[in-house]
Amino acid sequence: MKRFNTEFTRFVVVGGINTLNYYAVFLFFHQLLSLHYMASHLIGFMVSLVISFFLNSYFTYRVKPTWAKFLQFPITQLVNVGVSSAFVFAFVEWLNFNSSIAPLFAVIFTIPVTFIVTGKILKTNGEPL
Repeated sequence: MKRFNTEFTRFVVVGGINTLNYYAVFLFFHQLLSLHYMASHLIGFMVSLVISFFLNSYFTYRVKPTWAKFLQFPITQLVNVGVSSAFVFAFVEWLNFNSSIAPLFAVIFTIPVTFIVTGKILKTNGEPL
């Protein structure tokens, strides 16, 4: 059981939880409150970003959250979007993947990169819990 209790495994679990959080908030605002899909997406993204910060701090990396880390944390998502966009483009344009499934393959490459960037931000001068 110990091998399933690694930072990376916890990071993947937090990612799954965070995806569910995002989607629940998105659906609440878009379907129940009839808010425009893009506004709902942005609200869902912001809410899930905050939840992700605290889950990754306390659960994944087991470090004390700080305001400085909280303000740097969105960088992890910029990296994620940049890397995933590059892979989706490469898979579709150069490798002729179906554009509907290309993002699924891109995730395979974004998880490790985002894990490393997130760890660097949250563990910098981090006090363990």
